Amino acid sequence: MSSINKTALFTLSYGLFVLSANENGKDNACIINTAQMVTDTPVRITVAVNKQNYTHDMIVNTGRFNISVISQKAQFDLFTHFGFSSGRDTDKFAAFSDIKRSENGLVYVTKGTNAFISAEVETTLDCGTHTLFIAKVTEAEKISDDESATYDYYFKHIKPAPVKKETQARVWVCKICGYEYDESKEGIPFEQLPEDWVCLWCKHPKSDFELKQ
Repeated sequence: MSSINKTALFTLSYGLFVLSANENGKDNACIINTAQMVTDTPVRITVAVNKQNYTHDMIVNTGRFNISVISQKAQFDLFTHFGFSSGRDTDKFAAFSDIKRSENGLVYVTKGTNAFISAEVETTLDCGTHTLFIAKVTEAEKISDDESATYDYYFKHIKPAPVKKETQARVWVCKICGYEYDESKEGIPFEQLPEDWVCLWCKHPKSDFELKQ
């Protein structure tokens, strides 16, 4: 018999979630950021899903979904694996070992999550680019005590910072006396020196320097 641990519902609100569905024996999933509990008896939740996601179509057709609540212990590869969109031709669970099936037969993720919730859709609302599904919770279990990951936490602590492209330091050589202007030591790119700058040794102008090969 399915059980509902209401502490699992406390992980909702302003979090990130792996939303999974199944149709014709095929699993699919995408990451969403809108889910919340709306009634206590019976327990109902709402999720907003972009219509461009194939997972959205599966839920419309089957009326069932699972939510895996992403925790702060999640690694970035979980996000790159499931992404924020789902595709018709991609089985996102094929190479993912840390999954289980709830009593409704749908997949949920166990690694990097703190709870899972199964639900059956009762009402749908068209919200333009998204559909709001209002659903009755049929199963809910807490997986860990880890805090839920918010978008803010994701950007600050999970998503790697962009790698800055290092500018290769260059050395300019005076064709007259051989003096070398090393940008890495001087701290100023040669082109940014004032036009009246002169060689520190022979006092010839910038025009008498060439880039060292």
